[in-house]
Amino acid sequence: MATTSPLTKLIEQFRSLPGIGAKTAARLAYHVLSLNKEQVAALAQAIINAKEKITYCSICYSLTDKDPCAVCSAAARDHTKICVIEQPQDVAAMERTHKYQGVYHVLHGVLSPLDGVGPEDLRIKELLLRVPNIEEVIIATNSTVEGEATAMYLARLLKPLGVKVTRIAHGLPVGGDIEYADEVTLSKALENRREM
Repeated sequence: MATTSPLTKLIEQFRSLPGIGAKTAARLAYHVLSLNKEQVAALAQAIINAKEKITYCSICYSLTDKDPCAVCSAAARDHTKICVIEQPQDVAAMERTHKYQGVYHVLHGVLSPLDGVGPEDLRIKELLLRVPNIEEVIIATNSTVEGEATAMYLARLLKPLGVKVTRIAHGLPVGGDIEYADEVTLSKALENRREM
């Protein structure tokens, strides 16, 4: 019975992370082995601290080390607007724009019947509880079949409640070439055009 070496186990752990293939996992493992003991301990402690101290905000369900999170507890934010996003990492992407000053609601996925993900598996009930104090819900799910289905489902739920429901625009990225764009992206760019 063969035993697995510590290096092989380390590579396997890196490979289990999303987006990490065999070569990258090996590269990361060898890099960790090149670090001194203090650096390895600091890396391990940072992982442990993150796992122990980071939780979900009880209002928006984004990741936070304080509940409620910094966005939900900020008085300067516009608490009458909620931007609905798929995953906690989408908050960071939206915040990088420095254009949105409302609050968020993280669904933790999208509707995907083929994968067995229904409305009860997402934070939709929690979103509906927030609506009485809201003027606008901005749906910012990805432009995928599942993201579009989720956006339409949410719009059907929210509109009868008297809240304004909007969808972020989709289309060509800045600096993108039309000749390389797929049909769906070009269609969205045409649909979301604005007057100049």
